[in-house]
Amino acid sequence: MENLLSLDWDELFGLSLPLAEIFVRGTAMYWFLFLIFRFVIRRDVGAVGIADVLVLVIVADAAQNGMSGEYTSVTEGMILVATLVGWNFLLDWLSFRYPSFRRFAEPGPIRLIWQGRMLHRNMRKELITDDELWTKLRQAGVDRLDQVKEAFIEPDGQISVIRTQD
Repeated sequence: MENLLSLDWDELFGLSLPLAEIFVRGTAMYWFLFLIFRFVIRRDVGAVGIADVLVLVIVADAAQNGMSGEYTSVTEGMILVATLVGWNFLLDWLSFRYPSFRRFAEPGPIRLIWQGRMLHRNMRKELITDDELWTKLRQAGVDRLDQVKEAFIEPDGQISVIRTQD
């Protein structure tokens, strides 16, 4: 109990960096990582949205740093986490409100099969092998390409299959 009372509360909750610097650092890292996730590894994330994974990773790191003493105070970690969550909320809101912004923030679907033919150029661009695509086709109950009208890789990395009308 005596250690608790002897804590330097100003050091624990005070700021060692200016508030603006914490905000700028958080903003710079958020946008740097967002752009990497969006344009470099945009489809490797899985069923969770890119911005969601981004926030999860960097908020966890920012919170960990604030708790472990990487920052001088807990308050700095809290400010950084609030900055990151704020940017994520703003991106979600802008994507919902403005379709033109949504096209920037979220990749569109890319056609992988059209009228029973694999589109190898699009598959190469997304680094999808024939075997990977056939796995998804079998999961959709397809055993021949002529059964597929279209197939797309969706923004969340999942593959959707539209079958031909028999």
